[in-house]
Amino acid sequence: MVDLFLVLLLVFIMTATNLLPLVPVDLPKTDAESVTLQQDPVTVSIQIDGSVFLQDEPVELDDLADRLAAISTKGFEERIYLQGDGQANYEAIVRVMSKINSAGYTNIGLVTDTIRDE
Repeated sequence: MVDLFLVLLLVFIMTATNLLPLVPVDLPKTDAESVTLQQDPVTVSIQIDGSVFLQDEPVELDDLADRLAAISTKGFEERIYLQGDGQANYEAIVRVMSKINSAGYTNIGLVTDTIRDE
């Protein structure tokens, strides 16, 4: 399972914040190039205190799979964008990713921000 997470991490690291819901998170910075997002991306956000949001709405971790199923238009093929605050507990982010994956969703992308030259 750890291998799956590492592959997902490497394959789906992306930088794009303009189409994502406005849950305040300080995204980690990377050198990854920007990608084009779909029109209404499904996003799960983890704030620094571990709070979880689906789109702009707070959600309990135990309810996440049901709420994803309710808004998903492509079933388990739906791409889920996961944006965790750069200062959030790594375990909180991994728990959310695991919950999404164990619900049947395998197309998970991690959202980052671009490192800007100062």
